[in-house]
Amino acid sequence: MKIDKLLLLAAACALAACAKTGTSTQATATAGNAASNPADKPVATVNGTPISRDEFEYFVKNTANKPSAELTPDQRNEALDNLIRGELVAQQAEKEGLENTADVASALQLSHLEILEQAGAEHYLADKKPTDAEVQSEYQQQVAAIPKTQYHARHILVTSQDQAQKIIAQLKHGAKFEDLAKKQSIDSSKDQGGDLGWFSPASMVKPFADAVASLKKGEITPAPVQTQYGWHVIQLLDTRETPVPPLDQVKDRVNQLVETKKFHDYEDQLMKTAQIQKNL
Repeated sequence: MKIDKLLLLAAACALAACAKTGTSTQATATAGNAASNPADKPVATVNGTPISRDEFEYFVKNTANKPSAELTPDQRNEALDNLIRGELVAQQAEKEGLENTADVASALQLSHLEILEQAGAEHYLADKKPTDAEVQSEYQQQVAAIPKTQYHARHILVTSQDQAQKIIAQLKHGAKFEDLAKKQSIDSSKDQGGDLGWFSPASMVKPFADAVASLKKGEITPAPVQTQYGWHVIQLLDTRETPVPPLDQVKDRVNQLVETKKFHDYEDQLMKTAQIQKNL
């Protein structure tokens, strides 16, 4: 079933609206303020509950990725209708006491926490943009952590050690690797004769990566290799030096890494000064 983005966010707004309390009092206060300042006039009122212009603009920005002024009148009306539908569902859910159920109450609390955490992160990092030196240093750290070698290998995956050993014996007697892979492998790579293409060790489970790294070009594992997926017979086809992207191509990602580390350090400082008691 396909649900468009506006309806999804409308549902999210409906859930968030379950947290509203004192609805009638808020509606009265808002209406009074709007009378003195027309710019604050709600874009809609639903059963006495106002939907503010700020709420509507935020809703549009996060569904259409543009301000409401850039939408057509029909699009603005559609967005408002979706927001109204969300408000109606939320009001009904509130009447039915759903905000007091364990799952909904927890979801509301966590949503509140996540929103404030995101706001706190943006506020903290606003004047701490990564410098060129920080970006260069992080880039060098990431490059140093990249495995120096990539591997091109193929494999045959089966369910038992005995079957894998028989395959190794067949290969020693001249059987073609790709033919056995197509007939016996249970991995999706069997359609390519077991070919896995180029990969870094980190992209494979450790027993498989270790086995590949121990082979010379053209060699087949002398014994079956066991992983959580089954038993592998592996042949190393070739190796090459891992290509390293220039900084210009990954600068945005490196910036994010620097900011993430800065914020993590900030969290660590808060942890050190907070009074925390765990009761698990």
